[in-house]
Amino acid sequence: MATTGKPQTRLTATVLDGPDPRALAAFYRDLLGWEITTDEPDWVKLDPPGGGPGLSFSEEPRFRRPVWPAADGEQQMMMHLDVEVTDLDEAEAYAVSLGARRAEFQPQDDTRVFFDPAGHPFCLWVRT
Repeated sequence: MATTGKPQTRLTATVLDGPDPRALAAFYRDLLGWEITTDEPDWVKLDPPGGGPGLSFSEEPRFRRPVWPAADGEQQMMMHLDVEVTDLDEAEAYAVSLGARRAEFQPQDDTRVFFDPAGHPFCLWVRT
């Protein structure tokens, strides 16, 4: 089969694996205010209001929490989410109330690093 050029593509979601996709989806639904659009036993998808790529959550029974910052011999993070906020203190308090845990190491003044309930790192940041 001959290729005719680049096929049409569109990013539809970023997928986070974890032991409980419903619990993880509920955390990000509440954090971001997005809607659950697919809810299956091992797969949940959130979509943002107004469209655009969503977040999906897949069950992975062998999931290991990543360590951040990276450490030799430990599970390293493969990616993280950046969430822009208008007030870091308010956003931190809200994220923690939902079950996030603040990382000990904080590399920047305008960004705060957290772990979601499954242990995926994510950042709340404010534009300076």
